[in-house]
Amino acid sequence: MLAIIDTHPIQYRAPVYRTLSELFGIPITVIYGSDFSIVGYKDQEFGVKFAWDIDLLSGYTSEFLSQVKTGGAQSFETVSAPGITAVLQKIQPKALLITGYNHPFYRAVLYEVWKAKYPIIFRGETTDHAQKRSPFKGVLRDSILYWMYRQFAKTLYIGQHSKDHFQRLGCSQEQLVFSPYCISTSFFQCSEDDRSQLRHVTRQSLGITDDQIVLLFSGKLSSRKRPDLLLQAVKQLPLEVRTQIVILFLGDGEMKSSLENLAQISPAVTVHFLGFQNQSQLSPYYHTADFLVLPSDYSETWGLVVNEALHHGLPAIVSQAVGCAPDLINPGVTGEVFATGSVESLTQAIERSRMLIGRPDIREQCRQKVSDYSVEKAAAGIVRAYRETIR
Repeated sequence: MLAIIDTHPIQYRAPVYRTLSELFGIPITVIYGSDFSIVGYKDQEFGVKFAWDIDLLSGYTSEFLSQVKTGGAQSFETVSAPGITAVLQKIQPKALLITGYNHPFYRAVLYEVWKAKYPIIFRGETTDHAQKRSPFKGVLRDSILYWMYRQFAKTLYIGQHSKDHFQRLGCSQEQLVFSPYCISTSFFQCSEDDRSQLRHVTRQSLGITDDQIVLLFSGKLSSRKRPDLLLQAVKQLPLEVRTQIVILFLGDGEMKSSLENLAQISPAVTVHFLGFQNQSQLSPYYHTADFLVLPSDYSETWGLVVNEALHHGLPAIVSQAVGCAPDLINPGVTGEVFATGSVESLTQAIERSRMLIGRPDIREQCRQKVSDYSVEKAAAGIVRAYRETIR
């Protein structure tokens, strides 16, 4: 029995847990801190209340330490770990998979797990590049993590930045197992046939012509993701290019009003604010676009919207701060990488990328590039780590 510890059901992780159970036959129980993401909650950065519209619980066994209907945690920030010891004693796992350490929930679980001496497998988003820290904080963090990683039986890296981080802090080759960051495509419409059907209809509904260039930003309209940088960069393009461009902002958040104002300031840019869209509603917009743009400044440890885009055959233009850049972006093929925070660099990346528009070979290479970052391969990494831990 493998016990998996997670704060709440997450649309990107649940398919991996289901695959562990159904495809690989590994007995698992996922212990969640709360069910708030199933019931519905207000995300602080999105600024709207929602519940995911896909099944996050079938296909594997789960336990909830608290539930909203009985007064449990109603948001990510308030999740805690009451009763974790009793649940572990009940299910008697041979090992635990922990998916983070920053949240107080994970720290409480780690404390109880270390006391009980369960073998621990760690799979998180930890990297060195996502946050800027003072020298003192950097040394303190390294010291704590250096010690902590030695307590883990296995550390699962999700990509190159993740592997570099673990190796820098002394994780041995025997500890390291690849379990790529991934999304499930089961609720998407990713094929060329889907593109043919959805692209024209969606463009028509938005008043976008076939020859216009559509740039898609998908995510929270928050300062750390820098959606404003995209607007500023498009305004720097030559007139004949700028007037061809339409920006789609797919998401909601604190910056919506300022972005609306910025879009109207001369030189004006054509923009559609589409609001928050649930998982099953995303494919039409990925097929409508010619590029995804993710201009994040920091805290973008991976950027799973890039996986989503590439699965749809859509190249991505990302900043150097985006964690998946070395893994998924082959400049001039699957997208471009630009200097973080630089309007000029993003403008140049957009201009270079125009050569990729309308090319079936590029769409195929995008899908091929992301194919190794699948739910099945993520689950296979966990299976390998579990079997090597308990043997």
